[in-house]
Formats: sequence, C-alpha cells, structure tokens
Amino acid sequence: MVKLIDKGIIYSDGEIRDAIGESDKALFENTITYGILDAHNIKKSDEKRGQLKLKFDMLASHDITYVGIIQTAKAGGIKEFPVPYVLTNCHNSLCAVGGTINEDDHVFGLSAAKKYGGIFVPAHLAVIHTYMRENMARCGAMILGSDSHTRYGALGTLAVGEGGPELAKQLLNKTYDIEYPKVVAIVLEGKPRRGVGPQDVALAIIKVVYDNKFVNNKVMEFIGDGVDALDIEYRNGIDVMTTETTCLASVWKTDKKVEEYFETHGNKDRYKELKPKGAAYYDGAVIVRLDKIAPMIALPFHPKNAYTIKELNENARDILAYTESQGNKLLGAKCPKLNLRGKIVKEGIKADQGIIAGCAGGTYDNIFAAANILNGKAIGSDGFSLSVYPSSQPIYLDLMRKGALEKLISAGGVIKTAFCGPCFGAGDVPNNNAFSIRHTTRNFESREGSKPSDGQISSVALMDARSIAATAARNGILTAATDVEYDDGVEKFVFDDTVYKNRVYNGYGCPQKEEELIYGPNIADWPKIYPLNDTLILKVVSVINDSVTTTDELIPSGETSSYRSNPMKLAEFTLSRKDPEYVGRAKAVLSDAAAIRSGAVKDEYEKVFDLCGINHDFKNVSLGSVIFAKKPGDGSAREQAASCQRVLGGAANIANSYATKRYRSNLINWGMLPLLSDEEYETGDVLALIGIRDAMKNGETAFAAKLVRGNVVRDIVLKTDALTNDEREIILKGCLINYYAGVSIAKRACFCNTLLV
Repeated sequence: MVKLIDKGIIYSDGEIRDAIGESDKALFENTITYGILDAHNIKKSDEKRGQLKLKFDMLASHDITYVGIIQTAKAGGIKEFPVPYVLTNCHNSLCAVGGTINEDDHVFGLSAAKKYGGIFVPAHLAVIHTYMRENMARCGAMILGSDSHTRYGALGTLAVGEGGPELAKQLLNKTYDIEYPKVVAIVLEGKPRRGVGPQDVALAIIKVVYDNKFVNNKVMEFIGDGVDALDIEYRNGIDVMTTETTCLASVWKTDKKVEEYFETHGNKDRYKELKPKGAAYYDGAVIVRLDKIAPMIALPFHPKNAYTIKELNENARDILAYTESQGNKLLGAKCPKLNLRGKIVKEGIKADQGIIAGCAGGTYDNIFAAANILNGKAIGSDGFSLSVYPSSQPIYLDLMRKGALEKLISAGGVIKTAFCGPCFGAGDVPNNNAFSIRHTTRNFESREGSKPSDGQISSVALMDARSIAATAARNGILTAATDVEYDDGVEKFVFDDTVYKNRVYNGYGCPQKEEELIYGPNIADWPKIYPLNDTLILKVVSVINDSVTTTDELIPSGETSSYRSNPMKLAEFTLSRKDPEYVGRAKAVLSDAAAIRSGAVKDEYEKVFDLCGINHDFKNVSLGSVIFAKKPGDGSAREQAASCQRVLGGAANIANSYATKRYRSNLINWGMLPLLSDEEYETGDVLALIGIRDAMKNGETAFAAKLVRGNVVRDIVLKTDALTNDEREIILKGCLINYYAGVSIAKRACFCNTLLV
C-alpha cells in the first residue's frame, strides 16, 4: 500500500534506481522543487543546496492571525502591502464568544486592507485555502500563509504555513531564510477504487511517515502515473493533509487537468506544465499504490493513528482498548477516562456525529459524492447528526443548483456556510463522551472543543466524506464507502464568482494611506519586550514529558480564538489544558523580573547569583521563565503558542528536539531561545547562562550553563541548532518587533507597560 525508500534515488520516466555518487546527487536541480525555490531565492551562491533567502509571491491569513501580523508590520513601519495579501474571515466567523470582539477584528481587517492595499474576504464566503486555490494559486508560484494547512501543491504552487512573524517579515520586504530542504518523491501508482477518497490516501501516507520523521521539514514532491488518475479536488484533498506529516511544503507535477481547473476558475494563464526535468535526484521516496488503499479511519488523538475501517470493525475491542490506553496516558490522571468501547453495539461501532467541512472535507467533489451516497436515504433520529460545510459560496451555489444539497438535506443533513470551526473546536462541538467522525484536518485531544480538565471529553476520528456518508446512511454505524452501492459520478463543477465580485474587497496595488485602522476595544498592542542581557536566568515553570506536545496543548484552540487580538488576555489560556498552574508560575517570574530591574531582588535569586558566581549588577541580568517539553510544536502554525509564553515572561524553551520548523521559528521571532538538552528537569529548577549575549553574538551554538536545584549547583551544556545572523540579532533585540522598530524601546509609546526582561 505505502512503501518507503530511505536513501537517495533517481527518478526517470517512471523508473526508480539507486543514486550513485555525486554526479547523481547533482540531479536534484531537475526536481520541480528546485526550479521553484531557485526562482524565488534572492541570495544566489555557488552552494546550491545552501542557505535560501526566499521572497513569496502572495500571502494569506485568517481572522485569528491577521490582526497580530498587521500590528507587527505596523510597528516595523509598513506603508503598503508589497505583494497580494489575502485576509479571510473563516475562523472567528461565529462571533459567539466575547461580545463584539470577533466582528471588531473583521472591521479592523477591512480597514487594514483599505489602508495598505489588501484583499479582504468577508465571513462565510470561503475558508482560507479554498479561496486561495480558486483565486490566487498559480503554477510555479510560492505562497506563505499564517495557517499550518497552507498547501496548494496540487496546483503547482509551493506553499508554506508559518507563524505570523514570518509574514510580517515578507510585508516588510525581508526574506524567509532556510537551508535548502531535502526533497522526497511521493510516487503515486495505479488508481483508487470506488469509495476510496482523498482522506483515505492521506491517512495511509501519514500513518507510515509520521513517527519515523520520514518527511519532517522536507518537501513532498508528488509524481508518478497515479497522479494522472486523480481529479484536481482529489489531489487537493491529499495535498492539504501533508501538513500532518510535518513536512515543510508539497508540490505536484501538473497536467491538463490542472490547466482545466484554472480555466474553470477563469485563470487559464496561470497554468504551466511542471514535471521533473529528465532524471531527477530525490533524498528518498514514498511509493503509494493507490489501488491498494482502503477506506481509513484515524482514531483519537492524531491523524497517524490510522487503521482501515475493515480492520477496526473486525478487531473493535482490541483496537479501541489500545486507543483508550494511549489516550488516557496522554490526557493524564486528572482527566476523565475514555470509553470508546462503549460505542460498540450489536450492529458495529456507533458514531454520534458526522462532519464534512473545511479545506480538506468541504470540496465540491467530496460533498457531491456524499450526496450521491445519501440520495434517498435517511440518517435517522437516534442521536446521530450530520453537518456539511461547503468550503466556499461558489461551491455552495453550484451544489445547490445541481441538487446535491437537496439530497443531503432530505436525508437529514444540515448545510452550513464556509467555516473552519469544526477543525479547531468552534463549531459542532460534540457532547461529553461523544464519538465524532470528521472529514477535517486534525483530531488532537480537545481540538473539537471538549475540555478534559473540566471533566468534558469527546473523541474525534478522521474519515473520508464518502465513508462518513455511508456511515450516516446506516444511522451512525461505522461503514466503509466501498461496502455500499452508489453512483460515483460527479457532475462538472461550474465556478460562478459573482459572489466574490459583489463582496470581496480587492485593494491590492491601490492603498488608501489616509485611511485609519479601526480598533475594537479588545485589540491591543504587544507589551514591551526587552533585549537579552549579558546573563540570562531561567526558571523552569513547567515540565512536559509527553513524547510530543502540540500547539493545541501550548495554547488551546476553540473559544480562545476570540482573544487572539489581545496578547495578555489570550496568554491567560497558555497551557491551561496541560498544566493549569503554568500561568501563575510564569506571572510570578514576570513579577520577579520587574523586581530585578528595580534592584529589589528576592532572596531566591540572591542565592542563585551567589551559587553561580554572578556579579550582582542587575542591569546586566535578564530573568525569564522557561518550559521543558520533549518535542514541542507539532500541529498548528499559530504564533501564539510562542507569543503567549513571551508576554508572560518566557525567555526560552528547552526541548530534546522541536517537532516543526515553524514552531522553532515562532520562538526565535519572539526572542525566545530554542534550546536543546537531554537533561531531566523539574519545576522550580533555575538555570544561569553567563555571557549568553556575547556567545549569541559570536555565533556559538553550545552554551555553558549552571543548573541550580535547591542548594546544589552543577554545570550543564545547553545547545541550539545553527542560527542565521538575522535570527541571532532578533533574539538579542528581544523579538522581531524590536528588530524592525528602528527606535529605542523606551520611545515606543504604542506598547503597554508590561515588563519582560
């Protein structure tokens, strides 16, 4: 079904052979990836697999992230958006929490689009990635988005999801700096069976490549004859899920079907053929036999926890018992226990809810197929519910005109507008102990809206829209779409962009600089952040020994989204579902930091200074909190996973490794050291890094430190991976905002009075 080749290979005309010697490795220039990266790299050098400085063609953000990005760019002196920047409103669309604050953000976004020359897509018109596919993607382009599922590779666009500060850099005409990434060939062979959808293929790949980091921070390049067998929305559905492999980006070869997609959407001139140029070198390969893929289900609490639906149904008690044990270990002793085996009934496994939504599930083809399966059927009245969210109004409109929505509604489904809420816990939140099957992007614990720390827990499994519809047709009894008869024909999509022409504000290239930004009462500037001093004292305020820590655990999704325009309010939620005492501990260190600046030092730190031999020159000492997590940062690109720590006084993370490049980038852009260590830490430990400022200036990556535990002090070494000159300077200045500000912090009246040392 899925086979890995963990060595360099040469791909040529459908044939794979081992790479031999440097001459074969030089053929990396024949990949699609190289051509796109080289065209966007403004720093040319003889070392073609060295450092890249990339400029993107377009940017995209949604209403959880764009306020902070624009505020950051404003502090850096932005006058107008230098490239097309799309601001969509698909995350805080419901305006259900915090009074007016969500709609206030939308008003701010429109005012920014007018002032700086942006593109503003009002709420409910389209989810971010569907709009970008329909209107912005083009072959050979690069798009940077402040959402982790920024993936338009099936349309020949190499897209990257990153934290907001990286977009602020692009807005300020700076570059995205990375080492040339490794590129893995994803070789598709054969053709999927009827009833097997894009989510099934995606989950089959994720299952095989996630734990072994096979594509971690690499580019996945989809090639092979199997690509030709897939329609474009099918490709899009696989492509958007590559984020869950932790790859950096993805790109596909293009063909006549891609050209037809662009023509359908009125953009035929954006097509060009992309394919490897003859024999091409790849750093590894994933061989996917599409005809061997079966309908899949990813059980809680990660897309990697995938089984075939057939395997699960045949071994339900054993697999669900194992899933319960793993889930209970992840949730911890204080949380309610999972009871997935309680979903086993005489007929099979009973789901409580089905959702088809967002950039992964809400495509035209997925919903049309679901409608065909449910045509003339009924989901029943015994608790199971089905909600369907077309991912854009043009998709909604055409499904309505073709009668597909009528079939779904008649069966008992509920049709809703374009909204990402079911993906992160702000829409269709299940009841306590519910089992929800969803064609969305993620199924992390708590992501669907439950609060284990409050005794509320529900479980989400990922499935393809086809099997969700087949399950709905049996009133919630888990069923693979290959086990039901249905018409698998999909009528050709007709794109009508009238709704966009009538509602989307497109001001690119026409900034109205006299316009004022409109601030609602919840929109707040970033608090004052101070530069790094000669000595850094770190107090450990949380220790997380889970194998992986997701960004959802660092800063929960769901209702917290409404506060993402108010740094200090949002920070109150930091680690709230993983370590509820973190915020109090971090605030105590923040207060101690202010005391050190004033010279009123607590005895605790006097003792640390004495034990470590630190000069009591408090002007040269920074104090901050630090968390230890074995492998933090899997999941969302949201910068708030780092910035919330920073505004609470966080000065570093310590990890065995970082799950994603984007989380490490977020730490750096917020002035936090991304430290590496294999030591074991305890809450309350204090670390002293003496001479850290000079070490950082000199480009060192290993730092002598002292670890103080009680009255015992011992020497350790903390490390970082290599940092660029710009990254070191950002950390020295305290954060990206300071780096770009060009004026002293004391003169920056726009900042609040909160002190970070």
